[in-house]
Amino acid sequence: MIRLGKDQAIGALLMVLSIAVIIVYAWILFFTEWSVLLMQITLMIAVAGILGILAWIGYTLATTPPPKPVEEIEKELKNLEEHKS
Repeated sequence: MIRLGKDQAIGALLMVLSIAVIIVYAWILFFTEWSVLLMQITLMIAVAGILGILAWIGYTLATTPPPKPVEEIEKELKNLEEHKS
């Protein structure tokens, strides 16, 4: 009997489940009347995922304050050094 570690067992389970889902997906896609609906759902999830990521990037860019100019940072560093001395 093969003894697997916890990570290996999870990996094997993920592999088996992935292959099973691929087989079921292909069967529904090619051999049932649900193929158009399956394609629509798949495409909607893909498009929503990509546009959701783009929206998150846009939100992050829109709400992040601009960085300080280099001159201002240098001035602050000089002031800190003067106060330490």
